[in-house]
Amino acid sequence: MTDFKHVCSLGAGVIGASWTALFLASGRTVAVYDPAPGAEKALREYVARAWPTLVELGLAEHGNPDAIRFHSDAKTAVQDADFIQESVPERVELKHALFADIQADLKPGAILASSASGLTLSEMQVGWRDPARFVLGHPFNPPHLIPLVEVMGNDRTDPAAISGAEDFYQTIGKITIRVNREVPGHVANRLQAAVWREAIHLVREGVASVEDVDKAMWAGPGLRWAAMGPTTLFHLGAGAGGLEEFCTRYADSFNRWWDDLGTPHLDTETARMLVNGMKGQDNPAEMSARRDALITAMQKATRGLR
Repeated sequence: MTDFKHVCSLGAGVIGASWTALFLASGRTVAVYDPAPGAEKALREYVARAWPTLVELGLAEHGNPDAIRFHSDAKTAVQDADFIQESVPERVELKHALFADIQADLKPGAILASSASGLTLSEMQVGWRDPARFVLGHPFNPPHLIPLVEVMGNDRTDPAAISGAEDFYQTIGKITIRVNREVPGHVANRLQAAVWREAIHLVREGVASVEDVDKAMWAGPGLRWAAMGPTTLFHLGAGAGGLEEFCTRYADSFNRWWDDLGTPHLDTETARMLVNGMKGQDNPAEMSARRDALITAMQKATRGLR
């Protein structure tokens, strides 16, 4: 049974607040824990801002933005929850302390998923006496707009918890992938890290500006990648011959490009160069609103086409 009616968000920062908005939109009641001063007010304001978009996407038909119980104590917050999404700051000692604190209060059979992007599942499992019902459930920001969730367990994880998490995420409109082997950054973060590394290299080498490299992405391959992944797109790129023909035709070109890719590091000088390249842009709130509007429009336009 994965139609969990009562869920819990541990952490109400940007990721946790976005998860909470989506859980509420799906018609569930949500217990939220965050000890930070002003966290409840900030969370409710985030949900209010996100709600019109969730309505526009058709995700809030049965939802209630006020179905929140806010807690300053994690043990109380998790007690009746069938599914818990943990999104506290990515400090392993903080997560270990939280897991140790709540283990005895979890509902039997409850699944706890971590949103962690920079920590691995095995690192976090150290905080558990028995991590059988603990999985990785890594979203892409913001979770109420971006469908992807990367799900992972290992040999210490109950397989039913992995499949249960996948089923639950799918009931609230998410698209899941299974991470089969532990690597830092999981899957999607490594893909975007690889692209950003080369974007930085191109700027550092004077090939193009920060603005134009970003423009090259959103006006070029980014549009195609929003439709299909790179291997599928290259399969289509050689006509009837498919990927086999593509590899034969373009192997020399790709090998030459790969050999020439850069390996920059995000040091102080590089960071300053990138920051300077962003000067003159709109303020972050306006840019975030434009990002969300574009993502919403794309989601609506592509619904039912996959």
